[in-house]
Amino acid sequence: MINEFVLENLNTAIIALDQELRVAFMNHAAEALLDISEKSGLQLPPSQSLDHGSMMKDLQRALEQNQQFTRRESEIVIHGTSVLVDYTITPIENQHACLLVEIHPRDRLQRITREESLIAKQETSRILARGLAHEIKNPLGGIRGAAQLLDKQLDDKELSEFTQIIIEEADRLRDLVDQMLGPIKPPNMNSLNIHEVLERVIQLIHAETGGQLSVVKDYDPSIPDLPADRERLIQAILNLVRNAMQAIEQHMPLSDGQITIQSRISRQFTIGNQRRKLVCHLSIIDNGPGIPEHLKENIFYPMISGRAEGTGLGLPMAQYIISQHQGLIECDSKPGQTCFHVYLPLTVNEPTSQPSYLRQS
Repeated sequence: MINEFVLENLNTAIIALDQELRVAFMNHAAEALLDISEKSGLQLPPSQSLDHGSMMKDLQRALEQNQQFTRRESEIVIHGTSVLVDYTITPIENQHACLLVEIHPRDRLQRITREESLIAKQETSRILARGLAHEIKNPLGGIRGAAQLLDKQLDDKELSEFTQIIIEEADRLRDLVDQMLGPIKPPNMNSLNIHEVLERVIQLIHAETGGQLSVVKDYDPSIPDLPADRERLIQAILNLVRNAMQAIEQHMPLSDGQITIQSRISRQFTIGNQRRKLVCHLSIIDNGPGIPEHLKENIFYPMISGRAEGTGLGLPMAQYIISQHQGLIECDSKPGQTCFHVYLPLTVNEPTSQPSYLRQS
């Protein structure tokens, strides 16, 4: 009993095979990796779940030679998706199974490392941006106030135009700085349906584009309510969808563009260094030109934009809002398709004085 309990709670995917190389047992981690239940997977040959010729050869060799085999950084295909893994095949003596397969996904570890680095860099960038914004805002108020006083002393309307320019530009810079600072108050977390948020965003985009842009909805209606600040979450998702819309608009008529908004549940998912049992996974996919290669690593930093008229604040603000919800945004892009992935935990931890990327479960 204790052996089964231990196996079921391992992060490593464990699969036991019989003499015919059919599945005799798989733990929860294996079910999550293969996206199949143990009941459905029992008695199936591994080739139906794992499309990888080398693994099948290694299984045969381990069985014939009664010898353990380990293969590092091997690509296997799971339901058409390539996954980088390490795996070990061990012969065992059991009445129900003769081979034990341990699979360690490498891409997950690489993604966790990349995410931790990304979150840490963004936290540093956000601190620097906020410090710079405060340093700009203080003298900006003085400049605007001096321009207002000067304007009152001027009788010449032509000269007054210049003071108005100073005041208007000071206001514009103040608004830009306020965007850099972002919301100061903590989010007002309430239980909400994520699809209500998505529907509101789509409604706003339809109004903004006059219905010209095609928006495809691909929802999983079984996603439970999650804790979130409704207005901020709408703003974050709207920023992502608007970014996709603007990318399309720059390179083709809006009527030729398409944005797909997809919602799914991800299980046993890690955000930064936090492992979550259930995560709401949103995908915002557009058929635009893709993100230029030199911008891919920096799009979530302030003032980085692929558009000449862009402020470069929409994506960093979206990332900041999602991080307030203990989630994360990632991006995959290639010519003709860009996908922003939004991960939101279905439960959030109590806030602490530590940065979000150091919080413990």
